[in-house]
Amino acid sequence: MSEKDPKGKLNIELPEEVATGVYANLAVITHSPAEFVMDFIQVMPGMPKAKVRSRVVMSPHHVKRLLGALAENVQRFEQQHGPIQDHGSSDPGMPLPYMGPQGEA
Repeated sequence: MSEKDPKGKLNIELPEEVATGVYANLAVITHSPAEFVMDFIQVMPGMPKAKVRSRVVMSPHHVKRLLGALAENVQRFEQQHGPIQDHGSSDPGMPLPYMGPQGEA
């Protein structure tokens, strides 16, 4: 675990096995009063099955901070590279994720 140095800066270590990252093209987010669970999934076009590549669990406070950081970085990206095109949620090659029972009677 990293510790803060005397100047108040955080020393962050990036292990080699984590440094390459994982590819995900779908995120499924669920929450409870205490935490948010974000599953990052790799979906292949035309395939009915997909694998969760990574799961991140965060407190609501930290999710809100992440949301702000993402918004700020998207804004910076678009200022540099132009608007990111949103293709909407309907991609015919990508199946909708199974979300389990919906509690319908």
